[in-house]
Amino acid sequence: MSLKQALFAGGLVLATPAALAQPLEYPATAKGDQVDTMFGARVADPYRWLENDIRKDPAVRDWIKAQNEVTMKILAALPQRAAIEKRLEELWNYERYDLPVRKGSRYFFTRNTGLQDQAGLYVQDGLDAPARLLVDPNGWSGDGATALAYWMPSEDGKRLVYAVQEGGSDWITLRVLDVETGKVLEDRVEWIKFAPPAWNSEGTGFYYSRFPPPQRGAEFQSQAFNQAVYFHKVGTPQTEDVLIYATPEAPKQSHGAEVTRDGRWLVISTRLGTDRKTEVNILDLADPAARMQTLFPGLIDSWSLVDSQGSRLFFVTDRGAPRYRLVSVDLGEPGTPVVSEILPEAEGTITEASIVGNSLIVSYLEDAKSVVRQYMLDGMRKEDLVLPGIGAAHGFAGDASSPETFYSFSSFNTPTVIYRYDATSGNSTIFKAPAVGFDPADYLVEQRFFASKDGTHIPMFVVSKKGVLAEGPAPTLLYGYGGFNASLTPEFSVARLAWLEQGGVFVAANIRGGGEYGAAWHEAGILSKRQNVFDDFIGAAEILIKSGVTSPKQLAVMGTSNGGLLTATVINQRPDLFAAALVDVGVLDMLRYDKFTAGRYWVDEFGDPADEGAFRNLFGYSPYHNIRGGRTYPAILVTTADTDDRVVPGHSFKYAAALQAANIGPKPHLIRIETRAGHGAGKPTGKQIEEFADQWAFIGLHTGLTRTPR
Repeated sequence: MSLKQALFAGGLVLATPAALAQPLEYPATAKGDQVDTMFGARVADPYRWLENDIRKDPAVRDWIKAQNEVTMKILAALPQRAAIEKRLEELWNYERYDLPVRKGSRYFFTRNTGLQDQAGLYVQDGLDAPARLLVDPNGWSGDGATALAYWMPSEDGKRLVYAVQEGGSDWITLRVLDVETGKVLEDRVEWIKFAPPAWNSEGTGFYYSRFPPPQRGAEFQSQAFNQAVYFHKVGTPQTEDVLIYATPEAPKQSHGAEVTRDGRWLVISTRLGTDRKTEVNILDLADPAARMQTLFPGLIDSWSLVDSQGSRLFFVTDRGAPRYRLVSVDLGEPGTPVVSEILPEAEGTITEASIVGNSLIVSYLEDAKSVVRQYMLDGMRKEDLVLPGIGAAHGFAGDASSPETFYSFSSFNTPTVIYRYDATSGNSTIFKAPAVGFDPADYLVEQRFFASKDGTHIPMFVVSKKGVLAEGPAPTLLYGYGGFNASLTPEFSVARLAWLEQGGVFVAANIRGGGEYGAAWHEAGILSKRQNVFDDFIGAAEILIKSGVTSPKQLAVMGTSNGGLLTATVINQRPDLFAAALVDVGVLDMLRYDKFTAGRYWVDEFGDPADEGAFRNLFGYSPYHNIRGGRTYPAILVTTADTDDRVVPGHSFKYAAALQAANIGPKPHLIRIETRAGHGAGKPTGKQIEEFADQWAFIGLHTGLTRTPR
């Protein structure tokens, strides 16, 4: 049963549109007297009790129920809400594919027929063979919230390891399947987070990263330490798995394992938090007597494995190159391995690289758009790959034994098309293309630049239906992220299309903190420089208003996760700029974010609240602590899920309670709490459609976008 069905199953009377104008009564939220003293500052935290685990605290469960009843009553009555949901279902109902992976003679890929809650995993025994369903997660749970998180076939294509994700949790369980028969084997590997497995060359087992089992009852809120790399032999219990690499002296370090495509080298990459600085250790799997050796010691530079050829390993690194360069290391040479440059740093930022046949295929971001270039293994330039237009290209996995690879391409107005590429001939052919119920030519994608507060030039994409911008200021949704080296690229979203169809404008701002222009762009928006991120986003809003794209009465703002932090912060700093806001699964209490689950990983990004300098910076912008009464805030819809164990829902609960208690004007400040949906990954299609319908109807009402979809 969906959230909406559960709330209205008892015959709750829906609000009418006229009722929306009445004064809103929020559920009562108990206010505690918790005050912490940090570096001489008194920090009030009256809603600390909302951090409690819903699985243990009935008071939190009751609060969730009361909030959802109020919120869903209002959302259900919004003009066009039902029409938007219907149109989203129509738009979403098209066949979608993900990138195929070739192993042996088999091709593996995921496919969603349209409105399935989860995509199924298929296999073809040859490029032109019929596809057969191998793994169907749609039967795993009654609510569709148990997902196939990721999967990896063995090199010969005979076995498959896949990850089962329950209710959006970061914890996943690995299972093993015989591809020929489709039989799921007895193997079950648990307590996995954040790192996919890697098969050995024989397909008899795989390397994986796991944590010690957490204390019972603390699985979804406690921090996880001591991640270690193990080897699992197929057909044996997890208790017999062999420890390969661990750092008990440094329990906060994280370790991921990769095996080169020729099966010779095991590469262990170690990081601390989300910072890209990497230590690399390697093991020669071809030598039974070999011992693990450190190739790149210390957490100094970023090193990302590309692949190997014999004794040569290829890496992308930021050592001496903020926009990254491609290098090789020959482990067959005597003495200390020497780093040799293959491709120097260029104007674009390297995002992906692979060896396909006798070529290097390298993806760059140039002003946040994909550019793909091909080189010989010595770095000699070959023909560039011609993309269909301005957009985002991903993929190009392959190996030295074949010139075949696959990539995806999409843009704001172009759904994802999967291409097969021959690195020898340079030819691209369509492997899978969707049939969609709209004309991409009806939409306009522009890239514009503006100067931020300190003069830095910031790019942004402006997307609209043709003719909308000529009519004058329009309801506009401004989206941003600005952190963790993540880049916002021009990719397709079927949900956004419903907003654009109604005559809304969508804007994605490539603000600092992301990775669009390399390491320096990211570092300009972290720690004590975090205000740059907020200034960039505020600058985007100001230029959209100044240039006549929109007005303060028509501008909505949205961000997810770190973007939720961004959105909530700019609302506090400049509430006058916005009519409505969507704060989705946000990091909102910056003084306690590090105390739960994955939060400790983010210290390199935000700063450690236990450090006085970082505390004062964090306290200065933390959304929960900086809601200021006496000003009119935009309408705000906070969204989270009761089982989110990435950004625990206590962030959103406390923030929403503080909004509702503050003197910030008459507009609604609501929270929508989904069930069994986690941080977003694996969310069923049906729940996505319901949530977007609620969000678009909410901001549409408050920005004046009330046209019937289509």
